Amino acid sequence: MNLPNKITLSRIFLIPIFIVLMTVPFDWGVYEMGERDLPVSHMIGALLFIIASTTDWIDGQIARKYNMVTNLGKFLDPLADKLLVSSALILLVEIGLAPAWVVIVIISREFAVTGLRLVAAGEGSVLAASQMGKLKTTLQILAVSLLLLHNWPFAFVSFPVGTIVLYAALFITVLSGYDYFKKNWHVMRDSK
Repeated sequence: MNLPNKITLSRIFLIPIFIVLMTVPFDWGVYEMGERDLPVSHMIGALLFIIASTTDWIDGQIARKYNMVTNLGKFLDPLADKLLVSSALILLVEIGLAPAWVVIVIISREFAVTGLRLVAAGEGSVLAASQMGKLKTTLQILAVSLLLLHNWPFAFVSFPVGTIVLYAALFITVLSGYDYFKKNWHVMRDSK
């Protein structure tokens, strides 16, 4: 297994640690910011999420620069992104920072695209992520990061940037899902 794939796996292994930080009621104090409070455990969880998310960029850079792109990497990388972002979105619903319907739509799209990728894999082909899919992931990560940080630093001025970015991510998620299926529908149609 090459280095980019190991970095991708590390992203997957950070997910349980992130979940523990966000769900176990650690009493590490609260950071006050405007009308909102940010529990220190949420701040640490958000930083871990951001670190895990940056490994997506790092593994991609290494894979392309050193010609280490593999079919396993093309499969694992988007899967790791989906697991990390889906876990974070579900936790945001749990702590009351994201509407459940938005998270359901986003995760449903991810399941649908993963299903299409599995059908393609069964047919012997790997469907790589598109540019719109990469934008979707970037917006989702940005929205999740802002919401995990309880909209810091914008909470001081009561401007809901995290929520605005979440709805932008929802729009691009749906649009990129439609585009992905439109471009790759032949895989489903032609499967045996």
